[in-house]
Amino acid sequence: MRNAALFLRSFLFVTIMVVATATWVWVCLLAAPFKYNTRYWVTSRWNHFCIWLAKVLCGIRYEIKGFENLPDTPAILLSKHQSAWETVFMIKAMPRPLVYVFKREILWIPFFGWGMALLRMIPINRSQGRNAFQQVVTQGKRRLADGQWIIMFPEGTRIPVGQKGKYKSGGTRLAVETRTAVVPIALNSGECWPKNSFVKRPGVVTVSIGKPISPENHTAESLMQEVENWIESEMRVISPHAYSAG
Repeated sequence: MRNAALFLRSFLFVTIMVVATATWVWVCLLAAPFKYNTRYWVTSRWNHFCIWLAKVLCGIRYEIKGFENLPDTPAILLSKHQSAWETVFMIKAMPRPLVYVFKREILWIPFFGWGMALLRMIPINRSQGRNAFQQVVTQGKRRLADGQWIIMFPEGTRIPVGQKGKYKSGGTRLAVETRTAVVPIALNSGECWPKNSFVKRPGVVTVSIGKPISPENHTAESLMQEVENWIESEMRVISPHAYSAG
């Protein structure tokens, strides 16, 4: 009975989100002629609605630790990645507009991709290799100068609960190139919204924000090692049961 209820709630959630996304993109298009902050605010209402609906229908709540660690300066957020939940949540939660670095194919997704195209994100063509990273540096400098924060997921893809992916140094390379502090973020969203799972489970997602780390006297590799050490250590604090056997 419980599993059937979870499935039904998840089904309702997905159905409403499909309708909401297809509807809201037209509102976002109407906001396209306005200043960027207005466009961002209008588009991000979708994120607020999604997180609210996940709470009401699926029982997914959240708590934030270390919010006071967020700087009032340019920053690059480097976050654990377990679920689609945080890609939605971060835009809702962060006090500055965010810039995601993602593969350009996402822009081709009907409705969702159209909304993303209205924002100052950094879509990249991964087949271009080094040229793709140079594009990230060029656009990243511009976005940081405009007062936006860049967010990246060092593991590159969603990682199951209790596991660790290979941390890639793209985010810290950008930090060293732009002399921008990085902010590590640990979270356990996969316990409620698992990777590749249709069913969402009720619970509390903990989002833990670490103190900014300066790139000064760091290489990209040493900076990423410090970020990885903090995130993976903090994961054992917020999800001890998932690592008890390790």
